[in-house]
Amino acid sequence: MKKIIAIAIASLAITSIRAQDISDALRYSQTDLNGTARFKAMGGAFGALGGDFSSISINPAGSVIFANNQVGFTLGNNSTKNNSNYFGKNSSDNNNSFDLNQAGAVFVFENGSVKSGWKKFAIALNYENAKNLDNSLYSSGTNSNNSIDKYFLNYANNIPFGSINNAYFEDLFYGQQQAYLGYNAYIIEADNTNQNYYTNVSQAGNYYQENSVASTGYNGKLSFNVSAQYDNKLSFGLNLNSHFVDYRQSSSFFESNTNAKYAVGSTVDRIRFSNDLYTYGNGFSFQLGTIFKPIKEVRLGLAFESPTWYKLNDELRQRVVTSGYGLNAAVDNTQYGTVVTDPNITMIFQPYNLQTPGKLTGSFAYVFGKRGLISIDYAVKDYSNAKFKPKNDYLNENGTISTLLTTSNEVRVGGEFKVKKLSIRGGYRWEQSPYKNGRTIGDLTGYSTGLGYNFGSTKLDLAYAYAKRDYDQQFFSKGFTDAARINSVNNNVSLTLSFEL
Repeated sequence: MKKIIAIAIASLAITSIRAQDISDALRYSQTDLNGTARFKAMGGAFGALGGDFSSISINPAGSVIFANNQVGFTLGNNSTKNNSNYFGKNSSDNNNSFDLNQAGAVFVFENGSVKSGWKKFAIALNYENAKNLDNSLYSSGTNSNNSIDKYFLNYANNIPFGSINNAYFEDLFYGQQQAYLGYNAYIIEADNTNQNYYTNVSQAGNYYQENSVASTGYNGKLSFNVSAQYDNKLSFGLNLNSHFVDYRQSSSFFESNTNAKYAVGSTVDRIRFSNDLYTYGNGFSFQLGTIFKPIKEVRLGLAFESPTWYKLNDELRQRVVTSGYGLNAAVDNTQYGTVVTDPNITMIFQPYNLQTPGKLTGSFAYVFGKRGLISIDYAVKDYSNAKFKPKNDYLNENGTISTLLTTSNEVRVGGEFKVKKLSIRGGYRWEQSPYKNGRTIGDLTGYSTGLGYNFGSTKLDLAYAYAKRDYDQQFFSKGFTDAARINSVNNNVSLTLSFEL
């Protein structure tokens, strides 16, 4: 496979990078309810509780709540069904994946000095799949107004024809490459000025369109944790987090129409536009947290999670296939063969930086002795603070983020009831839309339940979690911006096995 590095010229850097947009920023800013089965069963409401590997990902003070050294890991099955409505036509697609949700170890040290107020110390290492990026989407319907030709026209207009005519694909900037694809696939043509372009797609409307997207990958988080407990009432903790991104997305858009052909000139009536994207990179963040027990039964938690600073890389392959009618439909009106525009090149773009928003979480828990507990977390995250960097290269993208996104509130509630060695659990989760309009991505609502059994030095936990969210899936970010309405339903089953050391 041929790969070409896209080298940016400093003064023109904005035109050389791939078109990152608001959906990319949100993909790496949002997280799933992943982690241990106990954590998932209780809706992730662990900010004031501690004593669970996944509680460390919410409040780093939670590791010192462990009574003993412990190791554990969690396996999960994630099933997502996406129901799509595109111009009144319903479609659906499913995705099912099995992966490692969590793995960790914690070591607790008692302070032997009776004179010191510092009672315990703990260190921990925990990995979590912060967001499962496996997904499948399919939408189809008849668009009465807009064709994909508007996507190529949007990039092509005001680009001199000489910049793309007889050019090498790898020598062009991203916007020029999109114009190149549209021109060489006969979707667009240059006018007599060689400055503006017109379409070869009939403008009579009623375009049948299909869009399928298959993605795989993960956004992993490895936390290095230290914590300490003072006077059995106050705990402090720190996480240093390393993030790993590995994401692959293959999309295929198809359009056809049976409209009348142009009397003179080419007429394109079938288009398939394929994109294969690979994004990879790493990032860093830190967390600070505290847990306070004013009385034995009550626990209060407060935690801050910094922004995550990512350095990401994109690789992209594109291909356009068209068919249509020849230059003089009035004479023969014969359909020409398929035209394949495939540069057969993987473009490797310059690395870019993404800063995701920070998060503040306040927590309350009430423990009913050994019988059970109830816990509540409330978190705030301002998505409008997400930023691509260097800032001067992403003025439009960052402006869109700050204009369209807003502060999102999240509530998690969890409870646990114990019958001897058996634990029965339940949880609820609500997360507000990151968009000001509340529709582009809607609110998330989730419910969960689970069981746990304590064998002594070994614990086995099982959880089931359900979540649903509606959102708009916009096929392309410029020119052709019509969207399908997606109703996404996620079902997850997790199993955790942990051992005391």
